[in-house]
Amino acid sequence: MKQFGALFGLIGLALVAQASAAAAPSCPEPYGEQAYLHPDHCDQFFLCTNGTLTLETCENGLLFDGKGAVHNHCNYNWAVDCGSRKFATDQTPLSTPGCEYLFGVYPDAAECSTSYHKCAFGEVHQELCEPGLVYDHRIHGCNWPDQLLDSCNPEAVVGFKCPQSVPSGTVAARFWPYPRYPVPGDCHRLITCVDGHPRLITCGEGKVFNEESLTCENPEDVPHACRH
Repeated sequence: MKQFGALFGLIGLALVAQASAAAAPSCPEPYGEQAYLHPDHCDQFFLCTNGTLTLETCENGLLFDGKGAVHNHCNYNWAVDCGSRKFATDQTPLSTPGCEYLFGVYPDAAECSTSYHKCAFGEVHQELCEPGLVYDHRIHGCNWPDQLLDSCNPEAVVGFKCPQSVPSGTVAARFWPYPRYPVPGDCHRLITCVDGHPRLITCGEGKVFNEESLTCENPEDVPHACRH
């Protein structure tokens, strides 16, 4: 990625030089759409559309790094390392109810929550975490509840309490120290205990949980497996 960053920087410098010259600036590629890093500004970038060059500015809450594409090639500000690049525009948050910036990802509750808010143009859209996960503000995404013990109770989120010990000779004991258990009424998931805390695991696409082997397998290989 550093090589791409250096390439974007060189192209950006060339475009700046062209833009300041008497002749009209041109794009490196005559067709398609390409976005190039601005060498000085973290909130702006050069966009070439079928050979036409424009200077673009990211929306409030977004910056450009050539890696994300939340909106118009820009990424969330917390995900971008600007390095020595400065801001060409005011970065003051343009807040709306539920949104600090016009674009961003935010918790929808002060405590443990299985959903979060995604803001676009200042409008709030509620997003749900995958079953068994909760929103983690540190990573701006969903995480295991046992990674947020200061605010979350994994047993309440997963609906399972891990046994303190597993009888030797059982199938679950084979997976110690991460014993596995079936989820009643759900043949596509299983529960595994990590340091005494339950985690809800989803089998891969097309797989179902075999309660006899405590593994995810093809439906045709699992006795009495659900087929949907």
